[in-house]
Amino acid sequence: MPDPLILDGVGVRYGGVIALCDVSLTVEPGQTLGLIGPNGAGKTTLINATTGIAPLATGTISLGALRLNGLPAHRIARAGIARTYQNIRLFGALDVRTNLAAGAYAQPGTLSDDAARALLERAGVPHLALDALASALPYGDQRRLEIARALAAHPSILMLDEPAAGMNPTETARLVETIRTLARDGIGILLIEHDMTLVRAACDNVVVLNFGEVLARGTPAEIARNPAVIEAYLGTIEEIA
Repeated sequence: MPDPLILDGVGVRYGGVIALCDVSLTVEPGQTLGLIGPNGAGKTTLINATTGIAPLATGTISLGALRLNGLPAHRIARAGIARTYQNIRLFGALDVRTNLAAGAYAQPGTLSDDAARALLERAGVPHLALDALASALPYGDQRRLEIARALAAHPSILMLDEPAAGMNPTETARLVETIRTLARDGIGILLIEHDMTLVRAACDNVVVLNFGEVLARGTPAEIARNPAVIEAYLGTIEEIA
């Protein structure tokens, strides 16, 4: 069984600005943890801290017994942490095959075409041609290709930063099934999303951030009924029903 990702008392500061304060959470293998909250709550900062981009002011981040904070980003990636980005960061001038190979850079050998197609299948875009330019793909397919590239690193933990942004309802419904399938395969998933329909359908548990602090945690149903979460983020009961 893969190791859990554990954040314990994590704090991040940018100058005098406290971006995260005493945040603790665990991403379990085979489960999807939603991370929600208003814009500026610190959600992407949490991913940046986990992947070695944002240094910690306090606390620790571990993958099982391996302490991640203080390691360079490439060591963290090789340990089994992969991510996607809020703003798509594919290599647009390169083809699908090369984008996938970039994700597999730390794996032994060369990524075969069969392995590349298997990654596309897992990400829900088996129809993509390996020689298609990434920048020429429809927006939703670009989102999926970024997931496939992350999967090429064989991660035990996958961090998805607003993967449904710009998708239509049909694409979002398909994304839910992809996320559920990856979790069933044993990957621990941290999902940042504003689409509460997706969060309710895909997540086992949810953590709510507000002004860099944990406001609430629980199942999607519990979070939807939490008065503090409704006031700070979700809006009225009618708006989230």
